Amino acid sequence: MSPMTSSRRAEVTLPSSTQIQITRAFDAPRHLVYRAWTEPDLVRRWWTAKRGEMTVAEIDLRVGGHWRYAMLAHGEFEVAFHGEYLEIVPGERLVVTEIYEGMPDAVATTTTTFEQLDGQTLVTILVDHTSQAHRDAHVESGMEDGLQDAMDLLEGVVATL
Repeated sequence: MSPMTSSRRAEVTLPSSTQIQITRAFDAPRHLVYRAWTEPDLVRRWWTAKRGEMTVAEIDLRVGGHWRYAMLAHGEFEVAFHGEYLEIVPGERLVVTEIYEGMPDAVATTTTTFEQLDGQTLVTILVDHTSQAHRDAHVESGMEDGLQDAMDLLEGVVATL
C-alpha cells in the first residue's frame, strides 16, 4: 500500500471538557517516527498536510528551547504555531506549550508519546487547553481533516528513513 493512500485514520476523542486526544499507529520503529517529528527538514515534509508552503520549521529540541512552525496556507495567509519544550524523553515523550498565533491567549499544553508495539509505533497526542471554549474552537477549526492528511504524509516520510 502506498503511504500516500494509507487506510489508517487517526482517532480523535475528547476525554475531558478541555482535552483533545489523537492516536495513530505507524508501521515503523519508534525512533524513526520520533526523528520525523523532531527534525526540521523532516517536519517540513509532512506538517502542512498539503495545505500550503512551510515557511518556518524551527526546533530547539531541549527543555526550555522553543519551536515555531509557519506556513503560507493556500498561498493566501500565514498559519503559525509556536511554543516551548517543557519535557523531553528522547524517542518516547515530548511535552510542549502550543500557541496558535491567531489566538495568542489560547495556550495549550501538548503531550506526545511514542510507544513501540510489535514493530509499530503508537503515537498519542493529548492537547490540554485552558478552557472548553479554546478546546471547542480548536475542534471546530477543521483541524481533523488536516491532521489526517498530515499523519498520512508523516507515514510516507517515515517509510523513506
